[in-house]
Amino acid sequence: MSETATQKFDAIIIGAGQAGPPLAARLTAAGQTVAVIERKLVGGTCVNYGCIPTKTLVASAHAAHLARRGADFGIGTSEVTVDMAAVKARKDRISGGDREGLESWLDGMDGATLIRGHARFESPNTVRVDGTLLGAERIFLNVGGRAVVPDIPGLADVDYLTNVGILDLGVVPEHLVIIGGSYIALEFAQMYRRFGAEVTVVEKGPRLTAREDEDVSAAIKDILEAEGIRVELGADAISVAKRRNGIAVKPRDGAAPIDASHLLVAVGRVPNTDDLGLEAAGVETDKRGYVVVDDQLRTSAENIWAMGDCNGRGAFTHTSYNDFEIVAANLLDDDPRRVSDRITTYALYIDPPLGRAGMTADEVRRTGRKALVGKRPMTRVGRAVEKGETQGFMKVVVDAETEEILGASILGVGGDEVVHLILDVMTAKLPYTAISRTMHIHPTVSELVPTLLQDLHPLT
Repeated sequence: MSETATQKFDAIIIGAGQAGPPLAARLTAAGQTVAVIERKLVGGTCVNYGCIPTKTLVASAHAAHLARRGADFGIGTSEVTVDMAAVKARKDRISGGDREGLESWLDGMDGATLIRGHARFESPNTVRVDGTLLGAERIFLNVGGRAVVPDIPGLADVDYLTNVGILDLGVVPEHLVIIGGSYIALEFAQMYRRFGAEVTVVEKGPRLTAREDEDVSAAIKDILEAEGIRVELGADAISVAKRRNGIAVKPRDGAAPIDASHLLVAVGRVPNTDDLGLEAAGVETDKRGYVVVDDQLRTSAENIWAMGDCNGRGAFTHTSYNDFEIVAANLLDDDPRRVSDRITTYALYIDPPLGRAGMTADEVRRTGRKALVGKRPMTRVGRAVEKGETQGFMKVVVDAETEEILGASILGVGGDEVVHLILDVMTAKLPYTAISRTMHIHPTVSELVPTLLQDLHPLT
């Protein structure tokens, strides 16, 4: 195709996930023309297959759980039933509303053009979308990731679900078996147990949530098992086979098979970088397929940036949006922001949730630095006792010399919110005494954090 046939823009954004649309807004506000290319659904994983729909389902599952516990609070209820079709409809309505809002925003954005289709590079400055060649001085990747399909014997012969397919279920499975023991797996495990399914989690490792400290992993396992979820650890030779009425999952050689009506595979994610023609653009990827970026999210190609899940610098909505902020600050605001300035933080949305910031205690130990640790069970939190939600604990690790907080694990009611007061102090590089001497409101969950930090002990 000739050069005159190339559609010219100031910038091209490939992928309309959490970083793409806000970057388009900043660029167009600066007077630039922008093409936003999306091959599937605007909003990416978060809006369509991740945070929004799954946390909507978590909320429905929590409502069912609380209703069943009515007698604990002196409230009488009749038998609690779950209308999964109605639960799904609520999820679809909320997720769809968010997506439509983003689409309307892009459609009404002066200077932006939303193009539907799959983009592939033909050079560092051009991409082709279904026969149309587009060119721009700057190109931004926001292509996200997808579920890993592991090499499990027999998996190709059975109907299995990923985090995408399970969202289309309009019924409660009789027995949901989940292969995987991390965040996506455990959130679905608890929610479907609360919807009424029998649930078994099969994890090849020796514990759940392998990235967390062992006491956190053990507490999570206790929380799930207390609700009737079966956990199979050390499943080092998983195989599956089709049965007339479902699927048989064998966790290890010689083990009795587990009969499942539905199988969810949730063992990790891979970036959507394998079909973009990155080699034509000179964009380097690592051995796992993630786009290699520097501290300001520039790729090995001078005019190309990568944001969100595809760059391996975080796999969350908040890291993707922060990537947008870093790119925009450097390009448009003369504000030299860097990825390395941010502190790792995330949450596991089982109930009660786990809020995490900074390093784990195990990571601190491996550094060899002198550290202090404080830990308190949620049974010591008046607010948690009042709400009848006393599972979990709080743990904070502090540098013994600088007195700066190194990390926190808040597993308990409100943990996903409480962790932010610690995160903010860490970001400000203040000593832990900035919290330990603060007067908090009673009765709250947050009020235990100062008490926790007043009783620190050497980390051994």
